[in-house]
Amino acid sequence: MVHKTTLKPLFSFLAFCLFFVGFGFGQSIFTNPITGTNPGASNPYEIGEIVDSNITVSGIGRGPGINMAASTNNRYNATNWNTLDYDATAYFEFTITPNSGYEIDFVNFEYIAQRSLAGPPNIVIRSSLDGYTNNIGSQTLTIDNTEVGNIVNLSTSTYQNITALITFRIYGWGGSDGLGTFSINDFTFNGNVRAVADCAGITTTWDGTNWIPSAPDLTTKAIINGNYTTGANGNIMACSLVVNSGFSLNVSDHTFVEIQNDVDVFENGNITLETNGAFVQNDDTSTFTVSTGGTSIVDKTTRSYNDAELHYVYWSSPIVNANIINVFPSPYLNRRYFFNASLYLDQHTVNTTNGIPDDIDDNGDDWKVASGLMTQGLGYVIATSPPPPVPFPFPYSDAAQFSGEFNNGNIDVTIYRNDSAFNDSNWNLIGNPYPCAISTDDFFALNGYNAMLNPTGTIESVLYLWTHNSPVASTNAGNQLYNFSQDDYAMINLSGGIAATSGGDIPNKYIPSGQGFFVAMSNDAPTSGGVFPVLTNNVRFNNSMRMADGTSNSQFFKSLTSKETSTTNKLWINLNSNNGVFSQILVAYVNGATNDNDGLSYDAKRITSEKLSDLYTTIEGYNQKFAVQGKSENSLDTNETINLGFKTSINVATLYTLSIAQLQGEFLKNNTIYLKDNLLNKTHNLSERNYTFTSEIGEFNDRFVVMFNNQSLSTDELVADTNTLKIIDLDNDRVKFTITNDLRIKTVTVFDLLGRELYTFKGQNNEETYHLLNLKNNIYIAKVELSNGAVITKKAVKK
Repeated sequence: MVHKTTLKPLFSFLAFCLFFVGFGFGQSIFTNPITGTNPGASNPYEIGEIVDSNITVSGIGRGPGINMAASTNNRYNATNWNTLDYDATAYFEFTITPNSGYEIDFVNFEYIAQRSLAGPPNIVIRSSLDGYTNNIGSQTLTIDNTEVGNIVNLSTSTYQNITALITFRIYGWGGSDGLGTFSINDFTFNGNVRAVADCAGITTTWDGTNWIPSAPDLTTKAIINGNYTTGANGNIMACSLVVNSGFSLNVSDHTFVEIQNDVDVFENGNITLETNGAFVQNDDTSTFTVSTGGTSIVDKTTRSYNDAELHYVYWSSPIVNANIINVFPSPYLNRRYFFNASLYLDQHTVNTTNGIPDDIDDNGDDWKVASGLMTQGLGYVIATSPPPPVPFPFPYSDAAQFSGEFNNGNIDVTIYRNDSAFNDSNWNLIGNPYPCAISTDDFFALNGYNAMLNPTGTIESVLYLWTHNSPVASTNAGNQLYNFSQDDYAMINLSGGIAATSGGDIPNKYIPSGQGFFVAMSNDAPTSGGVFPVLTNNVRFNNSMRMADGTSNSQFFKSLTSKETSTTNKLWINLNSNNGVFSQILVAYVNGATNDNDGLSYDAKRITSEKLSDLYTTIEGYNQKFAVQGKSENSLDTNETINLGFKTSINVATLYTLSIAQLQGEFLKNNTIYLKDNLLNKTHNLSERNYTFTSEIGEFNDRFVVMFNNQSLSTDELVADTNTLKIIDLDNDRVKFTITNDLRIKTVTVFDLLGRELYTFKGQNNEETYHLLNLKNNIYIAKVELSNGAVITKKAVKK
């Protein structure tokens, strides 16, 4: 029997040493000496734990990838640890939640661990704050059957002022045998639990000219006693904020106000937030109060429109008790709607009974007229106000003003799933409820369902943003006479964002204030209510998602190029054509993704639509087309390949182009990107120039491959202006090719619309005439190489 060592004697010397390197012990807030018969039989184990009265805890539990070891006393022991690599399902875990009105300042985590000779030597500790992506502490255990004490520093700012649930996990891997064991024999979380304090710093007052005695910070009470504009006077960060009677605080575009706790706007005081400004409160229990006669306003302006078409905008209210008719008094034909997800059912393609869902409600009863108060966190669809009478000026935009107390803290939104169908997407229209942008990564971390990492999540970790690039048309799929195009949705998941199929820029990973968006409740997520087949659960918004900066709230109803500076390697590739085709894919090498199908969190498809042409990636073993594909960070090297599929139903002569839309990350910036066309057996330098090709109608899942080495690179080609090449059809099947500059024609290669080579001619003058006999199609592609090595590719018609 192994001797049981207690924490205090073991750590006394370590504590003394560590005191002098920057963090002390605080006091125990959660500890368990783990004594008793076979504690590992319980999951979680709670017997004997001692817990601060102002927090709740889960005990010590284990992940689904490991099992209880054979009966072992006085320690929490487990087996079946992965012998090769880190396994996201193999861990011990501890969940700690401060009670309402309290916060935790962690100091450290002490634990005694033990492994068998075959047990896992590689141990790392991670937390839920970043989705278990970064190590807090790491160690290598090398002692067999002997207890080893460890201390993990939690005194950094990341683990201070914790007001919501936090989970810590200890991962282990790399043992010589899956039967090896690893145990936690004793543990203590040290820190301080305290009531969320009133601001303890000084009080500083803005007098209309200066801060007296000094500018505020997050420990300081700030009082506005003179008009203040952040665009002129700077951002505000304070512990609490008071706007006195008769004075106003204007939060300008691309600026922010960040308040740790409470906000009070007194009688005749005012806060006005401009479209791209941000107002953030950090503590979920803080209050935002406007006294009678005071006002707080959020002004929002939509994107600009360059036509007189009917436009719809997806909205969400950033204030409490917004009346939708007061906020939107004059939309076109009073069209204000909400999406009733409880009525949404998608078993068949519209107007069929084929059992194939198409992301369109079978019954056509999901959109309902909206009236009264806007529900916090719910999305709404509003028609823009009619443009001014002819001749109306373009561009024009629409606007809305929300007047009321700003939303703050935890906001739960009911979402629905209809279990009459299992292959559909359970769409719900929700929206950002705050007067600032929110982080999609933080939103997914809390709400995204993952059986191993977040089994209490409720949605797929992907969202869809309406861009409204296309006009309403009778030819679009839908259950109305005229329908909007489903190509108009941009998307964002944990891998990143891509533009809508109808065009536009790439969205970054933030949702601006007032923005509505679609999410899908996971078919595998737990439910908490409803009556079968329509079941429910919640999506939660909280203050930890809110962004206090000057840029993240600048994308309302249009997607601006991402300002993301992450070192994560991401590659966006566009498909375009000379007759208006657009399609975009993203391949992202991100923490948490694998090269397999990781579900919509990392590997997402587009919303179903009748696209004429499409670019997509494929994953071996899956018959699906991905618009966004996440891959393992470790798989990106010069031997990496990315399979690109292409399909088209266009039956007229078309020149397609593949190009790099955007890239980020050191590897992609420092390595050349090549494209191999398997049909033509040629490799092209895509970093240097775009690739143009033709295609017959069909689906080609393996036509293209993206590579990062040039072993089979074709001869480099310069690109010349297509206007310098004249192609003139003569009689008797003759065609004249003329170059209008000082160069000469070196070769002319003629392709059909399938990309097959039909003729190759040599030349030596600036004007050459050739016979093109027996062309099956009058339309052909001519590729002309010039004497300087430049190449012109041009479509022509042989009459």
